[in-house]
Amino acid sequence: MVTQLRKAALAVWALLLLLLTLGGTALASPSGEAASSKEGAVFILPVDQEIERGLENFLKRGFDEAERYGASLIILEIDTPGGLVSAAEDIGTMVRESKIPTLAFINGNAASAGSYIALNANKIVMKPGSMIGSASLVDGSGHKVDDAKLVSFWKSKMAGAAALNGRDPDIAAGMTDANLELDKPDLGVHKAKGEIIALTSDQALKAGYADAVKDSPEAAAEWMGYKTGDVFRVEHTGAEKLSQFLTHPVVMTILLFVGIAGVVIELLVPGFGVPGILGTIAFVLYFFGNYVAGFAGSEVWLLFIVGLVMMVLELFVPSFGILGVLGSISLVAGVVRAAYSFTHALFSLGIAFGAAVVVIVLVAMAFKERGIWNRFILSDSLSKDQGFVPVREKLELVGMMGVSLTPLRPSGTAMIGNERVDVVTEGGFIAINRPISVVMVEGSRIVVKEAND
Repeated sequence: MVTQLRKAALAVWALLLLLLTLGGTALASPSGEAASSKEGAVFILPVDQEIERGLENFLKRGFDEAERYGASLIILEIDTPGGLVSAAEDIGTMVRESKIPTLAFINGNAASAGSYIALNANKIVMKPGSMIGSASLVDGSGHKVDDAKLVSFWKSKMAGAAALNGRDPDIAAGMTDANLELDKPDLGVHKAKGEIIALTSDQALKAGYADAVKDSPEAAAEWMGYKTGDVFRVEHTGAEKLSQFLTHPVVMTILLFVGIAGVVIELLVPGFGVPGILGTIAFVLYFFGNYVAGFAGSEVWLLFIVGLVMMVLELFVPSFGILGVLGSISLVAGVVRAAYSFTHALFSLGIAFGAAVVVIVLVAMAFKERGIWNRFILSDSLSKDQGFVPVREKLELVGMMGVSLTPLRPSGTAMIGNERVDVVTEGGFIAINRPISVVMVEGSRIVVKEAND
């Protein structure tokens, strides 16, 4: 009996061991698949500038390269003051719809639109001392936007992005709406009316707006279980770096100033060549920078060329100013269309135009003898040096007597001394063969009157 019980117990233990072994194998299999799924390259894309179309194009290129390479993780290394909402929306969509897992590593500040991009990533890891939030809307001049519709729209976008990965949407709303009051002691968040939420790394970790706090993107990748032996940092190309420089508001204003002044000076005071070359180069750099940054399309080049051609034609084709006006409109439309901001474009254009006018006037005054206006002014004179002999004034005839050879009504011919001359009376009629006397000589005009017998 005891032996049978022992055999039964051994059988049970054997069965349990078999089940545990099978279960362990079954559990180990997904784990092994997960581990193998985290093999592969890790791509790091810097988000370290104002958010605009140029950054969007750069990130699109980075996402495409990561997908072609078969990357297993994309890390957005964020340190930005924010930027255009429209560009942030498109970047957020790109991050959200990525087939490759995404991680937002906040290296400094994820302010304004930068926080929206971070919230669209699958995970958020922050560096100690970094910040996320402060996403209230401001206009191009940095002034707060109070339009209720715009604030509501942006608040809903932020809240929606937060809810994607289970983060409290109310906190995201508090990052955008100053009128919202919020008290969540369990998350360590308290917001009074008039305040905007901005979370440090420790605060974000407690509030669920950071999944971890790490010192580097590589450490964040390792925390997620990815190997960091194959890490690629996507850098800006030379053209993209040049574009960032050329699209700086100050540089854009200088390029427009040089372009306007150079081209107009070359048209008004031809012969130098240098102003025209510099002006054309400045315009080309302006449009090139905005084209590479993604602000402008091919149509701006067409507007620029058409405008320039019309202004040149205005100097040679009489159009009563129509060609000049149309050319100026085309140039202004090209400049404004190429810029990332309508307001900034008009502001830069206004400053550049004012400064260019001053320089153009000074150059035109200094080289007025070479100005194109001289082509439309008759400057030739009939001088003795050129072989032209003016009519001699016969002043010696004044006071002399003569006889009218033809009726003078009031002009005619007379014999004065021994010379036959053309004469004119003071306005009266003098018959033929009447005595006359010369009263005045003006150039070739000899004025006579009838003399008494």
